[in-house]
Amino acid sequence: MRVSEYVRHDAVGLAELMARGEVSPAEVEAAAREAVRAVNPALDAVVETWPAEDRPAPGSTPLAGVPFLIKDFGISMAGRRTEMGSRLTAGHVARSDSFLMRRLRRAGLVTVGRTATPELAYSITTEPVLYGPTRNPWDPERGAGGSSGGAGAAVAAGAVPVAHATDAAGSLRIPAAYNGLFGLKPTRGRVSLGPALDEGFNGLAVQGGVSRSVRDSAVLLDLIRGPEPGDPYFAEQPSRPYAQEVTRPPGPLRIGVLPQAWGGRRTTAPVAGALDRTVRLLESLGHRTEEVTVALGVGWEEFVLANARLSTANVAASVDSLAAALGRPVDSSTLEPSTLAAHRYGRRVSGPEFVTALTVRNRVARGLARYFDTHDLLLTPTLPELPPLLGTYGEGAEALDGLGWIERLNDHSPFTMAFNVAGTPAMSVPVTADTGTGLPIGMQFAAGYGREDLLFRLAGQLEGAQPWSGRTPGVWAGGRS
Repeated sequence: MRVSEYVRHDAVGLAELMARGEVSPAEVEAAAREAVRAVNPALDAVVETWPAEDRPAPGSTPLAGVPFLIKDFGISMAGRRTEMGSRLTAGHVARSDSFLMRRLRRAGLVTVGRTATPELAYSITTEPVLYGPTRNPWDPERGAGGSSGGAGAAVAAGAVPVAHATDAAGSLRIPAAYNGLFGLKPTRGRVSLGPALDEGFNGLAVQGGVSRSVRDSAVLLDLIRGPEPGDPYFAEQPSRPYAQEVTRPPGPLRIGVLPQAWGGRRTTAPVAGALDRTVRLLESLGHRTEEVTVALGVGWEEFVLANARLSTANVAASVDSLAAALGRPVDSSTLEPSTLAAHRYGRRVSGPEFVTALTVRNRVARGLARYFDTHDLLLTPTLPELPPLLGTYGEGAEALDGLGWIERLNDHSPFTMAFNVAGTPAMSVPVTADTGTGLPIGMQFAAGYGREDLLFRLAGQLEGAQPWSGRTPGVWAGGRS
């Protein structure tokens, strides 16, 4: 199989070719490895590849034999390095599979490597000291987003059709938006984080994937969803597979539109124009749209402070545990300035402050739930701006404390975190692009708790009405076969 043929298919399409015997799993895997070699020198999206361990029978699952990449964070694969983008954990090898890794194996995916992430996934740009910056395949001078930036860049460039990603503040949706991909953040409790973790960032973090087609994300979620023993959260299982929802008409939906973010961050002109075009598309499809204001249930400063306390306390605990286990110091030789600042701030968070932050989480969840009593979906830009140039996001990080870093994160990504706090599903859809630069612009749709089905229906409709699969970036594996 030539790479130029390999990149024309999504994951489901590749699996169907193998199931029919038109191409062998070995040929598909070889094409994937060639695709990685073709694009990775320009992107630095894949930090390591390895020989495939799994050889599923073609046709045994809807994704059997499809090449796959896991993020260097939030998942463990026995015998493979899990470094979390940090010098603190460089060289660390996982002893066992996490629950999610076991499900990926059962799904028939052939994991061939791991993708780049910022240090401890604690940024929305992927520029770690350990492996260097990951570049955007649409414009290599710009960032690929984070924290699943390596996954986003690799999938957008055609290295693999779908890849593992995580999301605690937008870390899946941000790379999807910047790289022109589809990415859905599932409901809290939809996919297990165990057994090493009972919950990530106190319920803010979830597992998922980014893809070039809606059906790939739906099929992947079908194969990995469901609780494991000891999980602290539970999301009711859907009445039918998500893969079936992609082709079901959503019917006329009432969609609120939030053009400007909480906290006063203004949406830039290119993104505002893309939002207007999306609204017109929705209305042409029969949906009712109206501009809305959405109450978070708390003030913006209180929201940011609570998230700073939750996230930094989690970072502090993780850093201390990893440093003790690996016998390494906690200083500038092992950690970047923003992580050190989070560690210092998190160690000062008191028990009562932490409990109060959890109370804020509950108030936000209740506040957003009231919005979905009257609307089916909420539409926002995924991000208020185009992908920033590499090196700009971290400027002056040395002068920030843990709260200041979270304030920066929320300033650059003010639309995404609320749905992590509430635990509700949200997706970034590459409906349109900037008319001036051609850079993709993601639109975020959020739904009520457990309503991924509704999101998949709308996503399938949008993909059919305004397909994005024909848009490919300048760094594209198909152009180098």
